[in-house]
Amino acid sequence: MILTVTLNTALDITYRVPALVPHASHRVEEVAERPGGKGLNVARVLAALGHEAVVTGFAGGPSGEVLRARLAELAPVDELVPIAGATRRTIAVVDAVSGDTTQLNEPGPLVSPAEWDAFVATYGRLLDGAEAVALCGSLPPGLPVGAYAQLVRQARTAKVPVLLDTSGEALRRGIAARPDLVKPNADELAQLTGSREPLRAARDARRRGAHTVVASLGAEGMLAASPEGLWQAAPPAAVRGNPTGAGDSAVAGLLSGLVEGLDWPGRLTRAVALSAATVLAPAAGEFDFAAYEKMLGSVRVTEHAH
Repeated sequence: MILTVTLNTALDITYRVPALVPHASHRVEEVAERPGGKGLNVARVLAALGHEAVVTGFAGGPSGEVLRARLAELAPVDELVPIAGATRRTIAVVDAVSGDTTQLNEPGPLVSPAEWDAFVATYGRLLDGAEAVALCGSLPPGLPVGAYAQLVRQARTAKVPVLLDTSGEALRRGIAARPDLVKPNADELAQLTGSREPLRAARDARRRGAHTVVASLGAEGMLAASPEGLWQAAPPAAVRGNPTGAGDSAVAGLLSGLVEGLDWPGRLTRAVALSAATVLAPAAGEFDFAAYEKMLGSVRVTEHAH
């Protein structure tokens, strides 16, 4: 079983409009609701790849009830912890003409100390049966900024490989707890290290505590800096489409490759292929399985000198 943690889950709502015009009223042509938050996205991709996935985190209020109802229709197992506050909503407005998406993200509910303690107990129980765990996304209000560092240490004590995918101070604190893998994008990595040169920044992030750093570089693919070596993987050509969820699909590729025992080139190939297939999919956050299988054979992997 692979465990994913989403402390700030969301009910993702997508509105499709003929054209998005500032300061104007709009008639919505199509509305879609789906359970969201980075870890839930990761779990859905893991399930599609044939892995047992369990999701935990927080859910509450009417929006939380809808999220859990939508999640029950999907493969991941629901181990979300109930809270008094209402799960946040994210609103994506898609311009049908340009294909551009405007995103509005609510901050998330206030989590009490008692609710946090209940989550930590649930997390500890779930770690017992986990082959790997991913800690994903932002922290909701009320949680200590070192929350991910605490969860990394708990996973390490349980000897469960732990991936951290967050940003800002939560990443800075979390990386000091020595996670097995961190997966920042280029901006998050630059914010953490002060360097815009990906290879130098990845090495710096390893010195700060991460065992391995896998950086998402957008159209240039992904860079992995690990004790075993340095690799970069990229799709054969630029991929155009909606990048929503592409990073989460990459996390699913890295985690599934880890538990299946793939080497780093194999894990990166899978992660880049899944990410590109997510960009190509018609629905945000899903991935095109046929495109994924086709992409697997054409991802370029280059090894760098230490």
